[in-house]
Amino acid sequence: MEKTQADDKPLSERIVLVTGALEGIGRAVSLASAAAGATVVLTSFKQKDLEPVYDEIVSRGGPEPAILPLNLHKATEADYIAAANVIGESFARLDGLVHCAAFAPYLSRIDDYDVKEWEKVVHVNLNAPFMLTQACLPLLRAAPDASVIFTSDRVGRTGKAYWGAFAAAKFGIEGLMQVLAEETSENGALRVNSIDPGVVRTTMRVTLYPGEDPNVNPLPETITPAYIALLGAQTRGLTGHAFSVDPETGGLAEYPGAAGSH
Repeated sequence: MEKTQADDKPLSERIVLVTGALEGIGRAVSLASAAAGATVVLTSFKQKDLEPVYDEIVSRGGPEPAILPLNLHKATEADYIAAANVIGESFARLDGLVHCAAFAPYLSRIDDYDVKEWEKVVHVNLNAPFMLTQACLPLLRAAPDASVIFTSDRVGRTGKAYWGAFAAAKFGIEGLMQVLAEETSENGALRVNSIDPGVVRTTMRVTLYPGEDPNVNPLPETITPAYIALLGAQTRGLTGHAFSVDPETGGLAEYPGAAGSH
């Protein structure tokens, strides 16, 4: 059977915002989305940091991306609204919102966890995704078939010692995903799901496990098929699901015990 253009470019003409696009999973998802035909809105701290990703997308022949600097550590509600307004003025809609940014400075017992660091971790991993999603909801609703993807983690589904604020925030992300999926499920035009990408080779992983050989972990590029599947038309109407990544294919795998609707 011949491949169609939709097969080769499943995200053609879609506008997709990716947080944490500078490196790791966010960078990999940005490049994969562009390769699949999407116009990607890249976000990270500073514009100059994102220029290499921008240049790589263009050099590979992808649609010209947009750069939207956004400091998730410090941004206020007004900043997120302003960012959504910029997207609205440029594109009038948003077909995909992928939360890939993550922050965890160390592993620690609850006994010893610094309160200020706890607040920072929860802010970046839970409060910031909430505020950005809320600001972008009108743009997502303006699209005929929009997808919100929250990057979760195994420690946000089963708590593990020493993961502290990061685990608590990811449990919160799962709750946010479920609530938003329920609230937007009526007409089926907006789907909301989460993905646990598993352990991959990222800077954060190296920071948290300095004694681990990073080469034993797969590259972020290996898990992007799961994200592309959730952004594309093939999963339209699939909402409220907690997914994992199939380690063999990089595609979607249902997390055991997860609830959702189709």
